[in-house]
Amino acid sequence: MSPRLNFPPPSRVQLDGLLGRALAANLTAHLARFIADETSPPIALFCPGHTAHNHEGDWYGEHAGKWLCAAARAAQRTGEASLTASVRRVADYLLSVQGADGYLGTYAPARRFMCRQGPGPRTWDGAPGQRTWDIWVHSYLILGLLEAGRVLAEPRYVTAARKIGDLCWQTLNEGGINITSLGNHHGLSATVLLDPAVELYLATGEEKYLDLANLILKQASESPALELLPQALADTDAALIATGKAYQLSWNLVGLAKLYRASGNPLHLQAVQRLWENIRQYHLTLGGGPWGGVAHRSREVFNPKPVFSPYGYVETCSTFSWIQLNRELLSLTGEAKYADEIEKSAYNDLLGAQAPAGDNWCYYSFPNGRRVYTTYWRCCKSSGPWALEELSAVAYSQTEEGDIAINLYGPGQATLPTVQAGLVRLEQATAYPFDGAIRLAVTPERAAQFSILVRIPGWAEQATVQINGEAPAPATAGTYHSLSRQWRAGDVITLQLPMPPKLHRQVNRNFQESRAPDGSAVSQEVLHFDYAAITRGPLVYATGLIDGFKVEETIRLPAGPDPGLLQVRAPAAVGEAPAVQLNLGYRPPLTFLPYFEAGGREDGTWRLTWLQVAPG
Repeated sequence: MSPRLNFPPPSRVQLDGLLGRALAANLTAHLARFIADETSPPIALFCPGHTAHNHEGDWYGEHAGKWLCAAARAAQRTGEASLTASVRRVADYLLSVQGADGYLGTYAPARRFMCRQGPGPRTWDGAPGQRTWDIWVHSYLILGLLEAGRVLAEPRYVTAARKIGDLCWQTLNEGGINITSLGNHHGLSATVLLDPAVELYLATGEEKYLDLANLILKQASESPALELLPQALADTDAALIATGKAYQLSWNLVGLAKLYRASGNPLHLQAVQRLWENIRQYHLTLGGGPWGGVAHRSREVFNPKPVFSPYGYVETCSTFSWIQLNRELLSLTGEAKYADEIEKSAYNDLLGAQAPAGDNWCYYSFPNGRRVYTTYWRCCKSSGPWALEELSAVAYSQTEEGDIAINLYGPGQATLPTVQAGLVRLEQATAYPFDGAIRLAVTPERAAQFSILVRIPGWAEQATVQINGEAPAPATAGTYHSLSRQWRAGDVITLQLPMPPKLHRQVNRNFQESRAPDGSAVSQEVLHFDYAAITRGPLVYATGLIDGFKVEETIRLPAGPDPGLLQVRAPAAVGEAPAVQLNLGYRPPLTFLPYFEAGGREDGTWRLTWLQVAPG
């Protein structure tokens, strides 16, 4: 197995360039404004005067915990005093309204998760008779309070999180309530408590919280409508587990990966990796976001694996939980494919959902469709900002032996402590992701022998690595290329990651299955569409409305290879992305830009990633 990777505090990493601009906009236009104190609407929900009469069953309280996580990390990363003060004030207010029993939700007493749900059939999405997101909200509160406690070195915030955990343990263990009865999607919206339960164990070392995590997994796995662990181990398609809800299922897998970290049960890791493979192969857009919603009552669930449509929905929350899942698997295994997925999701579907000013996010994004920013209360308003704050820490990592891995590329720098060399400063000079030339300056505090692992992305065929101007060495795509030597100040690693534009083909086929009179199986294709799309390096490319007004276009591709079909055009200015021109010959060329900016980044503008291909 590859070496495990540990991530540094975000304060040791500075991302510049495209990701750095997104982080800066996110901080000033969203984190500093969306919540500031107890009068901010997402925190005012927790006022006892409101909760005493709140019988609504929605998720709005989740913003408090999500914001605490994202804002605490941003405050640690930047040292921003006003944001740090806001985190402290909000956390202090939440502690002031927490019940003596540990309850810290937004629901009236009769609707709280400690009370058994009334009788009644579940709804189509597997919700109990009374809609509830109470455990969901508390799950995020635990994570937010733990993060605030860690960043601000305030044990009382950790104590508040523990009180929630204790109440959950009493409810599920001593109270005899099954967690799958406390959330929709056949319990998936409640079994997400698995993640914060493990985090409580990792933060405190108390076995009770590990017992809580194992109890949650047991109940989730024994529930006939869910069977989380057995179905994952049986290679069940993600769309067929409970309702196939992408966001919740990915978050459950994050918790299961952490449970493997805590307990070492190999079945847990095996289950996570099997479902990860299924999602990656069948349930991601070209831009890396989990997608679904085709011919289904919910826009946020995976489609069965043969289904494809360029109009599928990508919920930004799902992209967020997918990034977190890949973070956990990257840390556990050290395998480059997980960093590849983080990079792809971040540079495409995540940035493609953010408004350029950083003040808004798309609730849903589409490979083909209109960019639509969301309303104030929607969940993605907090998931997108938190997802961005994940990127600084995962950009670099260190093995348990002290070697350094470069996981994400882009201009910026990191200063990492090592036993061998003291502080090691790494500085990337590059126009990545627009260009594949990367200059990495290595400055150790003292000369020492250690390894630097540079990730060679899976798309980077014929990549080369060079040290101090020596002869370039070939590097294998989809791996970490290990450079072990005596490193000294002034050493420079140069990577060349070729970025030719690439044409992708996708077939959408639908079959009708039946049986003949003799009982034999009969399969007939009733639908067949071919599509084409373009990538260059880690970026998916898209165009705006065709000829300024058409939301679809059928194109005729050449029968054989055509070296002039895709042409890279120089950017208009330094630091901007090159365009890719699709030269079809029979019509004026079509110009493609990176998905995140294609069609303009304003609300209501169009992006087209996939173009239908005429039958050959």
